[in-house]
Amino acid sequence: MAGIGIKLQKIYEKKTILAYLTGFGYSAVVTVAPMFVVIGTVMLMSQLLGYENVGYARRGLFSGTLLYIFIFSLLTAAPFNAVLSRYMSDVIYEERYEDILPCYDVGLLLNILLASLLGIPFCAWEHLVGHVNLIFVFTGFCGYIALVLVFYSMLYLSICKDYQKISLYFLTGMAAALACALFFVKVCGREIVYSMLLSLTIGFFLTAVLEYATVKRYFKRNSNRYRRVFSYFGRYWKLVVINFLYTLGLYIHNFVFWNTDLQMRVADTFVFAPTYDLATCLAMFTNLSSTIIFITRVEMHFHTRYKAYSEAVIGGRWEDIKNTKDRMFRQLSAELMNLVRIQFIISTAVYLLCVVVLPQYGFSGRVMQIYPCLAAGYFILFILYAEIIFLYYFNDLTGALLATLGFCLVTWAGSMLSAGGSDLWYGMGLVAGSFTGFTIAYFRLRFMERHMDEHIFCGGQLFTVKRERMPESMVYTKKQKER
Repeated sequence: MAGIGIKLQKIYEKKTILAYLTGFGYSAVVTVAPMFVVIGTVMLMSQLLGYENVGYARRGLFSGTLLYIFIFSLLTAAPFNAVLSRYMSDVIYEERYEDILPCYDVGLLLNILLASLLGIPFCAWEHLVGHVNLIFVFTGFCGYIALVLVFYSMLYLSICKDYQKISLYFLTGMAAALACALFFVKVCGREIVYSMLLSLTIGFFLTAVLEYATVKRYFKRNSNRYRRVFSYFGRYWKLVVINFLYTLGLYIHNFVFWNTDLQMRVADTFVFAPTYDLATCLAMFTNLSSTIIFITRVEMHFHTRYKAYSEAVIGGRWEDIKNTKDRMFRQLSAELMNLVRIQFIISTAVYLLCVVVLPQYGFSGRVMQIYPCLAAGYFILFILYAEIIFLYYFNDLTGALLATLGFCLVTWAGSMLSAGGSDLWYGMGLVAGSFTGFTIAYFRLRFMERHMDEHIFCGGQLFTVKRERMPESMVYTKKQKER
């Protein structure tokens, strides 16, 4: 997200309170605004359409469908997007812009194939076993594919530094969804739950189409070189595993509690735990500002030090390389400590606000008992995310892989153990997993600091490695004199 830094520099140059608030707001718009737009649209639909008057079973069916659409669209996009992002970055650096459309087409095909491979059997089960109406099932599947396309195209707009358009397209799509829902229910007299699902599907498709049109407008030449894209999946297979493990770790503790006494089953198909899932949502929102803070701080400060070090490596003296490296790692340490301090203050304030205010609006009982531990877990988790990004800066995929693997496995094992304990400690699996990943990533960053010179100067090859028939071993023959 190197483009955000330039914009933030211009905003913060004024050094006023209004400028700092504007910078924070801009960072929020380009990071978390789309998610809040979708949530706000669903809540507004519920208020305007009388969703609370719908039967309990129908509301559960809608909630389960929407929950599965979001979770599994993220999981199916996770294995591919990190590698495609790396390929796109290399192509842009080498100014081979004609290779971007082949990358987009390959990624689009892979995302749709994997999404369909998982979605079609589930939809068949939903209709045949759960006896859910076929039209409802098909609409939910279309919404799922549309959201996969939305998340996929967001990758390219992010690399093109067109963050404002992402938020604008989400706003446009969700405005259309709200208008469609009102039209279907108020004018056409259609059923509320299906109208909401159909309207959201239309909104997702509109957002995906707008993003697709923007990508096609930016990149018009197509080299048709598709093999290069597939070769990246072999070369950077660790990125596939890292991104998948991190995304899976975000939800694996929910999957565990979906099979406990908190479980709610709808139409013999959708299984979830509303109490635990709601506590998870509150905990995530409590610490969500860390994403905004991290992007703002890294773009404003660390990226400059990293760029100076890179320039010193390319053409500087040894003394320059050493000095810029020391300054870069000092800045990295400072950014992590600042992120922890600032986010701790914000999370504490939001936590106290939730504990005092939310019980007045019906959030009480087991939800508020589970919430504190999960809030601590997400606090550590978002710090872990910052460390993984720093490991990406240094191209340390092995360290990021070890951190995400430890995070995912310990979260799963810890959640299995904590599920048998008290409600208060249900979130200890996430706390243990996040802390494990954080610890591994921290010591890996320290390792990179001590061995940065070897990592930069000794990891390359002096000669190009080729796989072909070995040439003749004789390289010189002295010509014999004729008698």
